[in-house]
Amino acid sequence: MSSIRPARAADAPRLLDIWRRAVDATHDFLTPTDRAAIDAEVATFLPQSPAWLATDPDDRAIGFMLIDGAHMEALFIDPAWHGRGVGRRLVEHALSLHPTLTTDVNEQNGQAMAFYEAMNFTRTGRSDRDGQGRPYPLIHLRSAP
Repeated sequence: MSSIRPARAADAPRLLDIWRRAVDATHDFLTPTDRAAIDAEVATFLPQSPAWLATDPDDRAIGFMLIDGAHMEALFIDPAWHGRGVGRRLVEHALSLHPTLTTDVNEQNGQAMAFYEAMNFTRTGRSDRDGQGRPYPLIHLRSAP
């Protein structure tokens, strides 16, 4: 089973690898141009972002999340670990820190929507565009007590 720990500077290349692999597995709705632009943005900020990691028994990162206050900015799991409880463990950790947690999910990402609904998150709103103004609608979610 995985453990949860704060990310260290040496984890940065692995976090970027997880992000890329997870996006390629779940975000087929992105245009190639947008995928490349988002990759460049993530490569710039992710290595400096305070992240929580889920790690395998060898302490290799298998998933991560970014939290800003009580808002989960990102949750990405290595596709090789999908369906094995890694995302659930990270969200449960986030909820232990912030019992009322919010997050946003791309409307086109049905897997993520199903995951959060199974974790008892409820829809609180919708935006027509993502945070960078791209035409990828977001569903706003809040954890239900």
